Parts: sequence; C-alpha cells; structure tokens
Amino acid sequence: MTATCVAWTLGLAFLLAPAAVAQPGSDQGQELYEQNCALCHRDSGAGNPPTFPALNGNDLLGNTARLVRSIHTGGSGMPPFPTLTAEDIAALGNYLRNAWTNDLGRVTTEDVAAILDRLETDAPIASVWDGVFTEAQAARGRAIYSGACALCHGRRLNGAPDDPDMRSTPPLARARFLRIWEGRSLATLYQYTRATMPEDNPSSMTEQEYVDIVAYMLSVGGMSAGDDELQANAQSLARVIFGPQP
Repeated sequence: MTATCVAWTLGLAFLLAPAAVAQPGSDQGQELYEQNCALCHRDSGAGNPPTFPALNGNDLLGNTARLVRSIHTGGSGMPPFPTLTAEDIAALGNYLRNAWTNDLGRVTTEDVAAILDRLETDAPIASVWDGVFTEAQAARGRAIYSGACALCHGRRLNGAPDDPDMRSTPPLARARFLRIWEGRSLATLYQYTRATMPEDNPSSMTEQEYVDIVAYMLSVGGMSAGDDELQANAQSLARVIFGPQP
C-alpha cells in the first residue's frame, strides 16, 4: 500500500465520523487535537511523513514561538487556525507537548497571548453561507470534478461511485458532509485535499483547480454564490468556517 493510500484510508475513517465536540469535564487540549489535527497527524501523533509530520517524538514542539506561529498562521502544507484563542492554543500546545511519549513541559496562556499580539491580523471570519465563491468558479470546479473526482466520489458527490465494485468514499456535499466538517475551515479542506487527492496522483492539479473544486462542492451543498471568488490561499481560506445554515 502506498503512502498516499495509507493517508487516504486514515482520512476516510476520520472523515466518516463527525468532528469531536467538547464534553463537560473533558480535556480541552485533546478535544482540540481531535477536532483540528487528528485528520492529518492521526490519533497516535504518528502522522504520515513526509506529507503529514509525526508529532509524537517531535522536539520542535518545545519551541513555544514556533508552535504558536505554526498553529495560528500555518505553513507549508499545514492550514492556519486563526479562530483558536490564546487559551485554545495553550491547551492544544500543552496536549501536544505531553501526549504520547512527549515530555516537553508546559506553555501558559499569557505566553501564547504575547506571541499572538505580534501575529494578529484584523481580517474578519466568514461562514461558507456568506457567498464566498462565484457561479463562474463553481462551474469551473464542476468541469474539473467530473474528470478528476467523480469516478470515486460519485457524480452526485455522495461518495457512491458509479462502479459497484469500487469502495465507498467520503461524501463531498450536503447534510452529511456539513455535519462532518462543522467548525472546520475551508483551509483544512483545501490543504487536505491537495495533499491526498486524487488518490493515485495527489497534488497533481494546480492550486486554482483545487480551490475551484471546493467552490463546486459548496454550490452542490446549497451555498449561494457571491461576487468574489475563493482564493487559493490558505490564510484567506482559514477565515471561512463551516457552520450551521443561517
């Protein structure tokens, strides 16, 4: 089995379960990890190098400034998480530093807040329901999807391939998809799709083609088009969040 297949299989298991929801008395850092990180880095922290680096045994997590910057602004193939507060990042950082075999000490909310003050931007947070793509972009995405994605994910984006001998795949639109992705950002969807799809040739399309496919997925899911296209930029996509329909 290739590394891509391993990543896809692990992602499939994760994507078929709804995002973790914090429960009273649960560990905040672990819940945040399950919500935002386990898709790529796995519950065990083993990741799938080199596409998704291992976090278990990763001494770079001990560098507080690097850790906060990586979570807040992303980097390379990692999406940014600008909606996480200083308290969230501190909780997540403490989990990462001390989970599995790691023993890298703790970080305070005050430490994180001081670093975020130097990184903060004023860009607003939007919802996928706010008209974040155009009709023309969704039309381009439909044409690309038909050639690159429909064979596995189905013409209706429901994860049911036309060939009955092929395995089912994650849905890419409508209610079940929205339940799975609620609370996550378009940046996470975009970066994960680029890194793992198509399964037999990941990262083979242009950045524009990937973001156009995302626009098509939203249109099939019932989101209305707007005046501006989605940009193939993780920083801007990180500020568009899947949430309940208004």
